[in-house]
Amino acid sequence: MNTEKFRIGVIADMFRQPLEQSLESAAKVGAQAVQLYATGGELSPLEVTPQKLAQVRGWLADRGLVVSAVCGDLGGHGFARADENVSKVETSKRIVDIALELGSNIVTTHIGVVPADTSCERYKIMQAACNELAEYAHKNGAFFAVETGPEKADTLKAFLDSLTSKGVAVNLDPANLVMVTDEDPVYAVHTLKDYIVHTHAKDGIMLQKTDPQIIYDFFAEGGIGDLRLDEYFKEVPLGQGQVPFDAYIQALERIGYHGYLTVERECGADPYGDIAAAVQFLKKYC
Repeated sequence: MNTEKFRIGVIADMFRQPLEQSLESAAKVGAQAVQLYATGGELSPLEVTPQKLAQVRGWLADRGLVVSAVCGDLGGHGFARADENVSKVETSKRIVDIALELGSNIVTTHIGVVPADTSCERYKIMQAACNELAEYAHKNGAFFAVETGPEKADTLKAFLDSLTSKGVAVNLDPANLVMVTDEDPVYAVHTLKDYIVHTHAKDGIMLQKTDPQIIYDFFAEGGIGDLRLDEYFKEVPLGQGQVPFDAYIQALERIGYHGYLTVERECGADPYGDIAAAVQFLKKYC
């Protein structure tokens, strides 16, 4: 293996604590960075003040943490509906500004399920929104990082290749690939290698194969806690699912990625314990 190390991040909101307390927990479990949600709560893009951002920067500095990325996922069907995109694009631009003010140039998001049919109207609607986002991000030295999972890696790469700017990139989530699209994360790494700027460390098992559009429609309608999703996949602790972590990490090294492996734990009765165990699991790669 390459001797250059990866860095470990955690999604602060997954501790299910107030922001300052979650940063304290992140430091205690041994993370070097946090991913922060800027879609509501204390970092709401429509309400957060310069004073609040300065306070958060102070909290981070006091704990020796940096921001690996900011989550800008606005929910619903991503950018697949033209009547929603004007406001969503403008809010997303503000989230880029917030990320930059917090010291990160990466905003992760779901854009919806990219259609395989490039001639359909939904593809064109998503393309137009992402072109505007890409140009804004690129102009400001930032990236919108699309999270993998809703479509095959080849489909996502072709979509990204079609955009007018490199400001839209990839947040590689290996678990989403195995749980939803039944795709090998190693293949996805090599396919999307020119676009990967951030990754999630997550594991899971596919229980039932289906059209990813069905799963992401459930997300749009009921959120991540939608009980219907239990029929299709199960998230499990790192190393206990279908993500081939040794091969996956080696693939990231081969393409020259040495950024953050950011723990995302979306279930479990003991968030702190789950996240702490995940950080320990990742240390053997770092």
